[in-house]
Amino acid sequence: MSSTHWMASSPPPEPPVEEKPDPMPKPTLQLSSLPPIFVSESHLDTCELHELEDEVVEAGGLLSYDLKEAKIVLTKAERKRRIQLDLRSKGCYTEEVEIVKDTNTSDFASGEPGAKKQRIFQAGSTGKGEAEESAIHDVSTESDTEDESRPVKRKRKQSPVNQDPNDAYFSNSYIKVLRLQWFVDCRKQGTIVPIEPYLLYQGRRVEKSDDISTPVKGSSFTAQSKTPQSILERARADGETDISSPVQQRSARKLGQIGGGRVSAPFQPTPHTKRAHLLHQTTSEHDLGQSSDLPEMPPWVQNVVKYACQRSTPADPPNASFIAQLEKIKLARLLTGDEIGVRAYSTSIASLAAYPYKLSTAREIMHLPGCDAKIANLYVEFANYGKIQEAENAENDEGLKIQRLFYNIWGVGATTARDFYKEKGWRDLDDVVEYGWSTLTRVQQIGVKFYDEFLLPIPRSEVEDIASTIHQHAVKVRDKGMQSLVVGGYRRGKENCGDVDIILSHPDEDQTLHIITDIVASLEEESWITHTLLISTTTSNRSQQTLPLNSSSAHGHGFDSLDKALVVWQNPRFDPGPSDTKKKNTNPHRRVDIIIAPWKTIGCAVMGWSGGTTFQRDLRRYVRQTYNYKFDSSGVRNRRTGDVVDVDGKADTMEQAEKNVFGALGLEYREPWERCTG
Repeated sequence: MSSTHWMASSPPPEPPVEEKPDPMPKPTLQLSSLPPIFVSESHLDTCELHELEDEVVEAGGLLSYDLKEAKIVLTKAERKRRIQLDLRSKGCYTEEVEIVKDTNTSDFASGEPGAKKQRIFQAGSTGKGEAEESAIHDVSTESDTEDESRPVKRKRKQSPVNQDPNDAYFSNSYIKVLRLQWFVDCRKQGTIVPIEPYLLYQGRRVEKSDDISTPVKGSSFTAQSKTPQSILERARADGETDISSPVQQRSARKLGQIGGGRVSAPFQPTPHTKRAHLLHQTTSEHDLGQSSDLPEMPPWVQNVVKYACQRSTPADPPNASFIAQLEKIKLARLLTGDEIGVRAYSTSIASLAAYPYKLSTAREIMHLPGCDAKIANLYVEFANYGKIQEAENAENDEGLKIQRLFYNIWGVGATTARDFYKEKGWRDLDDVVEYGWSTLTRVQQIGVKFYDEFLLPIPRSEVEDIASTIHQHAVKVRDKGMQSLVVGGYRRGKENCGDVDIILSHPDEDQTLHIITDIVASLEEESWITHTLLISTTTSNRSQQTLPLNSSSAHGHGFDSLDKALVVWQNPRFDPGPSDTKKKNTNPHRRVDIIIAPWKTIGCAVMGWSGGTTFQRDLRRYVRQTYNYKFDSSGVRNRRTGDVVDVDGKADTMEQAEKNVFGALGLEYREPWERCTG
């Protein structure tokens, strides 16, 4: 592969140009005339989903996060059964409806002034031959003052040749599921193409036939109750109680036109408590920094900078207490499978964390990129009551408490935690051990075995001791020129860490080839490592080259694209004491990740392992949207050509290589403690 070299001191390159522009510019796709569009995450990773959503909005589409209001769904799924299950998983229950356009309708109206009708036959309707008719009034007189004795000549609104072929489909309330290729082709042609060749499924929304019941011990969610007693039902009710739909919020954010309409706080106040409302926002208040009760907005707010990698986010923001409440809601959304809600809250939290002032009014929130009326309303509730009811419900819900217990097991994600609780019926760690031990992965078994120890915080001094030991063994098995750097939460300034992440590299790439196995073997020999859960040599196996463009193994951030080892660490040096006859090691077990990166892309590796989750997500989106490049911890590739792009430049240290990457990507360098986005 060819490689393009950037120096950090050089100005960032312009986004690559594929070909010379045509003399006549191609028409720009405009989807504003279409109904709300929902993008299904089926077969898409997080980065791809975000990119598609951004592209829909950029094309003027009304992007919806709520299937209750969407009429178009874009998906990569092909089978109807999978499509129906995807819809159902989002609370949208449908039955298939076949639409057949009636082509026998006359082109002209006659007799009494009326309307040409387009018949839409519904398969499975009650009554044989029964049809639903939707009238399209498309006739008009040439003149209202003509002599009544003259025959009235009527015009057709559109000829069959020029009539929009999509009108027949969008004239009803059915939901249409289209191949994602439809949107791709629309972008290529710069116009809305007919949906019929891409139509996979049409459905009529129906009520769920069976009452939802969750036989959970101690849960407040019951089949008899229709009130949102638990967070599961609150999540479904959210769209109905919000002051504006996701489509309205997203479209307004795009145009910078969200206003602070009057909104009631979700709390039920006592007769002596005033209900909190957002104040009306005047037109002049949309001009940032012009309202007398608002501070001057920072430049990233005034310029609507939407990517977290473009702004400073400290570890202790002024609004930490409000953010902590939102974090509780975000975790509840994660545990209940609301991936869209998790992304939305993550974006809002990152924006609030970067805001340098203590909030004093909900109007301030309306100016922040990624925040909307829902977040402003939650702030009003927090400002009046010191807490948010939805966050309290999430924290106290018995079902979610159990899922959080499982989620804290090393190797168990939100989906698995939900499966343990709902499908397996487990309620505590004893259930996991008694009924499901043989079904757990080795990582999960170790996670259960050392559950309490893994939850103990690791002080910075201990992190430094662990890193020093690993570095010594790396030098021992290879060369004294080996460099190492602790990344993750430690590098962002955390006083206590949940695990230890350390990256090692060497200017001579021969020294890093397959070194991970030698380091682990040396540490095991001296009993620093008690369990080796995973050793990956994917980088060495591909000759330490950047991850191929079409690879999906990186899960969006290059985690599996570098050589690494996941190990359980325990300091073998301890004082058993005179009464300890068994001489049992009482030092706690720790989770440690050892990562190896080749020197030519060490800057990307350090950058990819040092920022908060939202910082890393937005970094990938920024690189994709700005340069059409793919970023991961193993390097950068041009999405158009597949070539490796050298953004690390020449550097003597890991930190300098990382700074080179920032400069090459046109980003202001942010210290690690400025990347605390959560």
